Amino acid sequence: MKRKYLFILAGIFSICLLSAYVLYDRYGKYLPTTASDVVFPMALTGAQIQSIRQNTPIDIIHVYKNQRYLVLQHQNKIIRRYPIRLGFSPIGHKIKEGDGKTPEGRYVIDWRNRQSSFYKSLHVSYPNAKDQQNAQLLGVSTGGDIMIHGSATTKQVKVLPNLMRYFPQKDWTWGCIAVRNIDIDEIWQLVNNSTVIEIHP
Repeated sequence: MKRKYLFILAGIFSICLLSAYVLYDRYGKYLPTTASDVVFPMALTGAQIQSIRQNTPIDIIHVYKNQRYLVLQHQNKIIRRYPIRLGFSPIGHKIKEGDGKTPEGRYVIDWRNRQSSFYKSLHVSYPNAKDQQNAQLLGVSTGGDIMIHGSATTKQVKVLPNLMRYFPQKDWTWGCIAVRNIDIDEIWQLVNNSTVIEIHP
């Protein structure tokens, strides 16, 4: 009898291990990176920003949700790469307002806000026609106001200037793409309105 129970326990343990592996393989890549995993770019000088704008202007932004990076490119060449944080429920494409998901697909930067709730922000043109059609079929609101923005408010930075480099450990937005304030300063200067942004799973 004891041997029978040992076999049953071994079987249950094996199933648990297999389930854990499958879950990690499927979802583990979406776990936020730790501070030690994050590589921040060296801050650009004004002259370097001007040189990029003149010689290698940014023609597309790529956002890689699973890797938690935003990439600025010129003719398929990576110019800058920034760590990001996403919506609090990042897996999958945004379907409705309040779902905490960051959208996936091809959009453009269509306007910007110098006095954003989180320092500065660039607006992503979500929802597009397909997003609106899908939401209509489901009978839900698409939501909106998807931005690339900073991680600390202007008021917070005035009190604690070091928060310009603040980077949260976890995904926390309602669907926006968050970077450090010093990074949104650079992105603001390097990226023009009408720049294409592709958000990948």
